[in-house]
Amino acid sequence: QVQLAESGGGLVQAGGSLRLSCAVSGRTWSVSVMAWFRQAPGKEREFVGFISWSGGSTYYADSVKGQFTISRDTAKNTVYLQMNSLKQEDTAVYYCAATGRYGGGYYDPTRYEYWGQGTQVIVSS
Repeated sequence: QVQLAESGGGLVQAGGSLRLSCAVSGRTWSVSVMAWFRQAPGKEREFVGFISWSGGSTYYADSVKGQFTISRDTAKNTVYLQMNSLKQEDTAVYYCAATGRYGGGYYDPTRYEYWGQGTQVIVSS
């Protein structure tokens, strides 16, 4: 089993920045990819981006490319989501997810076995 715990959410003004953290515990050696998703009220869960746990390569949704950055610290077993130039439409609950699977399709939430509890981000005008 892998346990995930997000932190760092909160209220921020439009144009501001926020960094989310996701602490990974348990069978961390089994993780292949970590991802961030978000879900705004009344909307489906949306893919934000993922990072390869071992190699550190990243991939982002077009909607956040150039605005958000995912990184990881394997020594601390933590994944980060740096969010800059935040807009009101970035308001959502942000979730980190983990999978031990290989083979792609990492934009699909059904590929992930493990999820954190989510952290709320509210961007005010």
